[in-house]
Amino acid sequence: MSSTAQSTNSLSSVAANHAANRQPGSAPLGSGLEARGIHAWFGKHHALENVSLDFAAGTVTALIGPSGCGKSTFIRTLNRMHEFIPSAAMAGEVLLDGKDIYESGTDVTKIRLQIGMVFQKPNPFPSMTIGQNVLSGLKLAQIKSEKKNDDLLEECLTRSGLWSEVKDRLDAHAGGLSGGQQQRLCIARSLAVNPKVLLMDEPCSALDPGSTLRIEDTIGQLAKTMTIIIVTHNMQQAARVSDYTAFFLSDGGPGQMIEVGPTNEMFSRPKDSRTENYVSGRFG
Repeated sequence: MSSTAQSTNSLSSVAANHAANRQPGSAPLGSGLEARGIHAWFGKHHALENVSLDFAAGTVTALIGPSGCGKSTFIRTLNRMHEFIPSAAMAGEVLLDGKDIYESGTDVTKIRLQIGMVFQKPNPFPSMTIGQNVLSGLKLAQIKSEKKNDDLLEECLTRSGLWSEVKDRLDAHAGGLSGGQQQRLCIARSLAVNPKVLLMDEPCSALDPGSTLRIEDTIGQLAKTMTIIIVTHNMQQAARVSDYTAFFLSDGGPGQMIEVGPTNEMFSRPKDSRTENYVSGRFG
């Protein structure tokens, strides 16, 4: 058997095992996040063309594909971070619980509280303590939590898989944490404002294998209560953590979504030959 076939079979087995042990959400459309006909530009460069995807509440969706195919651009349209970039423009609709987040008069700050973001490189505030980092989103948004700060700290750090490692040094500066711990701290910071959706743009690309597995365990726990969308170049990771996988590709033009489906099917019997070539390692 060729190494390519072995690799594909291995991914399929991992995805099948994940599917067998997971009960993803089955919320109807109108509950969760929906992207409708998304186009994105940087100046005159058409980066993304006509992408429509549904993300039901309580599911994990992995976005895969080679570099430059629009995955990160797409994920940034989902909480209006794309518009931060000079010359950026977009068309289409992004619906959160049935309401378009791009509708005129929408409070963008409130949208970003409901649709949180974890970036490729951990970005804790180095001058703040671990505890201050977790609560910083609440302070910046001027939100008053119904829970006491100590209780909220423990809850968010527990959910992000970090509590046992930092509970005795909450007053220490966040810059003293390892890269993997800093990434989980950033997840805890996102959780403090109680988002409905968590976007993760290659959150493990700069981490060692042990830290990567801890982040994946965290994703599995968080997916019980929220919608998660993760951009990843790691096919094993997509197979381990996601319920659904969407394959993006740019064939010399704008990035497009080629295919989407249950992760187990995407890695065992994709409908498009380009998807099969990518997940089997024949290109990309």
